[in-house]
Formats: sequence, structure tokens, C-alpha cells
Amino acid sequence: METLTIIGGGLSGSEAAYQAARRGICVRLYEMRPLKTTGAHKTGLLGELVCSNSLRSKEPATAAGLLKEELRLAGSLIMEAAERCTVPAGSALAVDRTLFAEYITGRLSEHPSIEVIREEAVDIPEGPCIVATGPLTSDALSWALRRLLGGDHLYFYDAIAPIVDAESIDHSKVFRASRYGKGDADYLNCPMNRDEYERFHAALLEADMVAPRVFEDERVFEGCMPVEVMARRGKETLRFGPMKPVGLVDPRTGEMPYAVVQLRIENMDATAYNMVGFQTRLKWPEQKRVFRLIPGLENAEFMRYGSIHRNTFVNGPMFLEPDLTLKVRPDVYIAGQLSGVEGYIESTAMGVLAGINAARRLKGLDFVVPPLESAHGALLHYVTASPPDGFQPSNVNFGLFPPVGERIRDKKRRRAYIVERALAAWKEYLRKSG
Repeated sequence: METLTIIGGGLSGSEAAYQAARRGICVRLYEMRPLKTTGAHKTGLLGELVCSNSLRSKEPATAAGLLKEELRLAGSLIMEAAERCTVPAGSALAVDRTLFAEYITGRLSEHPSIEVIREEAVDIPEGPCIVATGPLTSDALSWALRRLLGGDHLYFYDAIAPIVDAESIDHSKVFRASRYGKGDADYLNCPMNRDEYERFHAALLEADMVAPRVFEDERVFEGCMPVEVMARRGKETLRFGPMKPVGLVDPRTGEMPYAVVQLRIENMDATAYNMVGFQTRLKWPEQKRVFRLIPGLENAEFMRYGSIHRNTFVNGPMFLEPDLTLKVRPDVYIAGQLSGVEGYIESTAMGVLAGINAARRLKGLDFVVPPLESAHGALLHYVTASPPDGFQPSNVNFGLFPPVGERIRDKKRRRAYIVERALAAWKEYLRKSG
């Protein structure tokens, strides 16, 4: 039996390797770190999270919650790791990123059918291959993809939120709560009155940003919009975005603040907090100056400043077949964010599908089409069958699913039906695909 080559040891590549190996396929998993690192990674661990430590909502009636349940049913290694390394985050699934990556690295390194190779893949090899190099694809492999596709592939900025030392937070000025009281009171909330918000907004507008490098353009995915970019869209934009106070009541006043900055636990020891939704490309001294205007963060010590990096992806509808293979190279699968999805669990989902599809092909079995009614199928359809003009990556959302029609008007019941339908279809897919 041929060996499957997988390039990239992020969430998608790690998941693809695990899915193929558990189906009896020998896997060679290439990861260039730590020999060659990126501008965002800090370790050589497989499955390292470089942005938020949150895998988003775990509520079953949400699209993100549904996708996670489908991943669990598929025996996802990433979900297994997440559930073993969870930190409190209200209705969200958040992890201790170090323990999470260590767990994934250990499981794959010890697997008898997986060989982890620590070197850079500078070209796409002949034979069955999954390319899952993610948003920080190396220059060499980027050029290899560009040559293969016969033109430019796309890229855009992805911005990372700062992490604050828990001991440097002034707890007399913040309050602990989760929005709408969902789950435990796992978030620290920094409330602002109108004057404080307007002063903060003005400082954001005046702050200096890191200039883009000559080979990067300024397109930014809406879901990772830097706070300073949002601030330029209007004075109220942040109050309807990451600083919205809706669903939060300051227990000291009994009222909803004018604006709120939420801090989410970053690790199991709760020694660090992530500034929720505060992706930024401000220069580091400016981050310190501006973010210390937030009540409770006047003396904040930043364990990691926000930063920016290039996010590479192919135009899936133009270049990908329904099974995630390249139209010009049917033995090459594209997975993860490189395929045109956005987000940790979405990248993992594409790894599941690529791993299953490649394993079936190597065993001489036909491609099984994931049902459009499932979250995996809806995402796959988006990245392979959307209009190619102006294609941009997407998170999973209910807008990608087939419509229910007018027979269920109540939103809660309609969502419940979509989830029930999806899980039934996904279980049947797993039965057929092995």
C-alpha cells in the first residue's frame, strides 16, 4: 500500500494524519517547525494555536456547536485533545493551548502508523499528498502552489489578540460574568462609561499601526477584523462588535455598562487572559499605551502583544474538486484554512474529510459525498461550489445549510431541526465512509 504524505502539522494536517492512520494508512507527516518557524508560532508542537485559545461555542444549537459534535462523532483527535485540556470559558470551548498542543504531538508521535518528519517541504511531491500548511504557508511551498495553479493564489491579513498577565489586572474595576448568564461566570469584564469609551476610541484612531510588507495586501477577513480597523468604520462600531455590553450587568451598579472589554481565561492555571475580539496590528508600544486606557488594565502586563500575519488560501471553487483534490493534480488534496475555511474547528473538519477521502482512495474505495445537510458537507460545498469571483474564507454558519422552508417559523425550533437533520445525515455518512 502506498504511503500518504501530509504537509503541515497544524490542526488540519494533524487531524488528517490521525483519520488516515486509524483507517490503516501509513502516513508521513511533514512539519517544518522548530527547524524553521513563522512570525506567529512560538513552539515546534503539532496543533499549536496561534490566535485565540477558544474553539468557539459549545452550545449544541449553534453552527459551531454542531460542527464540534460532528467532529466528536468522527473520532476527532483535535476534539479529544480539546476536551482533555479545557479551561473555563462560559458557553465557549477554550483550551490551555500548551497542554492542548502537547497532547496532539504526543498522540501523533506515538502512533505506529505515523512518521513525523521535522523538515520543510519545499515542493509538492508525486503521489498521494495532503497539503495542509495553513495560513502561514512557507514562501517555498507558496511558490510551488502558485506554479501548480498557474497563477496567484490569495492571501489576507489575520490578526492576533493580546494576552494579559492575570496578576496585573485591577480586579476592583472589573466584574466576573458570562454574557446573558450562560454557563459559569468565566469572563472578566472591563466596563466603560461613555467618556471612557470615547477617549479609548479616539486613542485607537490616533495610534500607529505596523505597515504591511511589500508582498502583502490589506484585505482582512471580517471575522478577524483588527479593532483599529473597526474603530475607523464609525464611533459606534466597536460597541456593536467586540465591546458590546448587551447581556452583561455590572453588579456594582445594577446596570449595563456603556461598553465592555471581555477577558477570557487563557490557560488552566488562569494566570493569563485573552482580550476577546481584540485582534490588532498596532505597534507594540501603542498597544501598551492604548489598551491601558481600558478600566482594570491601567497597569496591564502583556504576556503577548497582538500581531499580524499573512493568511494564505486557494480559491477553492476555482481549483478544488468536491473531494478536496486539485483539478490539476487529482492526487493532491488541499485541507484546512488553505482550502478556504476560516477557524480552528473548520480547519479541523477539512482535515477529517481530506484524511477520510485520501484513505479511501488508497484502499481502492470510491469517494463518499458528505451530505449537504451536515456541517461538514455545508462547509465543503461552500469551498468547492461557491461562485469563484470574490471568494473569501468563511466560518461555519447556518446560512451555509440547505433551507428548512416555511414550515418551521420559530427560530429556536428551526435551528433544532437543522441540528437534528445534520447529525442524522452525518452518522449515515460515517457509516458509509468507514
